[in-house]
Amino acid sequence: MMRKLTYLLTGAVFGGGLVAFAFQGLPLGSVSAVAAGSETYRQLNLFGDVFEKIRTDYVEKPDDAKLVESAISGMLAGLDPHSSYMDPKSFKDMQVQTKGEFGGLGIEVTQEDGYVKVVTPIDDTPASRAGLLAGDLIVAIDGDAVQGLTLNQAVDKMRGPVKSPVVLKISRKGKADSFDVTLVREVIKISSVKPRNEGDVGYIRITQFTEKTFDGLKAALDQFSRDIPADKLKGYVVDLRNDPGGLLDQAIAVSDAFLERGEIVSTRGRNADDAQRYMARSGDLTNGKPLVVLINGGSASASEIVAGALQDHKRATIIGTRSFGKGSVQTIIPLGANGALRLTTARYYTPSGRSIQAKGIDPDIQVLPDVPDEFKGKDETKGEAALKGHLKNGDNEQGGSSAYVPLDPKQDKQLNYALDLLRGLKNADAAVKDNSNSTAN
Repeated sequence: MMRKLTYLLTGAVFGGGLVAFAFQGLPLGSVSAVAAGSETYRQLNLFGDVFEKIRTDYVEKPDDAKLVESAISGMLAGLDPHSSYMDPKSFKDMQVQTKGEFGGLGIEVTQEDGYVKVVTPIDDTPASRAGLLAGDLIVAIDGDAVQGLTLNQAVDKMRGPVKSPVVLKISRKGKADSFDVTLVREVIKISSVKPRNEGDVGYIRITQFTEKTFDGLKAALDQFSRDIPADKLKGYVVDLRNDPGGLLDQAIAVSDAFLERGEIVSTRGRNADDAQRYMARSGDLTNGKPLVVLINGGSASASEIVAGALQDHKRATIIGTRSFGKGSVQTIIPLGANGALRLTTARYYTPSGRSIQAKGIDPDIQVLPDVPDEFKGKDETKGEAALKGHLKNGDNEQGGSSAYVPLDPKQDKQLNYALDLLRGLKNADAAVKDNSNSTAN
């Protein structure tokens, strides 16, 4: 049996048989339950009638399996923006993403003008060894043009069995003609933790919360301990900007790495008995060194759990702009060979009891990024509160904020503010006071 997975991000089977129900001898208190059940089965009969009409009268013969799949997808989409049905391929792709390991080429890509653009080749992968460069455009894969494909479709074509070849046609700035590059797929291990030594500060970027995130964090902290003498180490920056979330247990483990005691997060579903509290275990892996956490409008879900826990315990100073505001928990429920359900099963709360659903985490110190003119007006996320059908959270729901992060660290106003704060070049108390009346836009 496949295990249920609990995420922070984004069935019913109908056969031809009849089920008979016997209501005789029910206790008096069950009458209302029977009435409710009868209404439910009346609605299911309605579904069966519509399903049969479509099968017999639609202008073309429909695919029964696709009809049922569409019905299930519509049922889940009507609940909230994060509940959904995953067919077997989507379920497999989700598992690949959370494991952070797949057969591929080792390139981070985006889409630009209909082509796939290389953002960066990952070190020591087929892509980097073949000499692919940031900015290269992939115009064809195995002879098939990429124009007309979605980014996901193009990525699917580049992934495949380990040791199988793939031919990319590359267009490179400065070269008149495109050229072919043949690569052999390997097992690619994507690290969600990207550390960088800033001399007297350990910088740790977490891109998402996968099964290996805590291991990557611990390895980074161990490396900083070896490379930076304890008397010179000013502290750490944990960068959660544009981190969309991931696994709940990894968010808890990352928070626990910096806490000695206390609650990290609690989850509460429809039934009070299902509420759970997750507590920190003794042992701060940084020995209490100062900590800054960076967030922005793209920090969601698991990122917000970490930021909220460290903020409530006053363990870290939170810098940046208001986070996305996704305060719900999704459980992945496998359906055997039929894929899986992603079902919203609970809301989560920070240690102080805050629900950040459709409200987000406000930073202790708001620092707005310097957004280039070409990105102004395009750099902001609308946040959870703008999603159709989102779970409501009373009054004062808040939208998102800027999600712009410059590629050059020297131009990164939020990061440089964090570094200055840890180095004693800025005063946190004064900064909080200066920003106490401001809000993230």
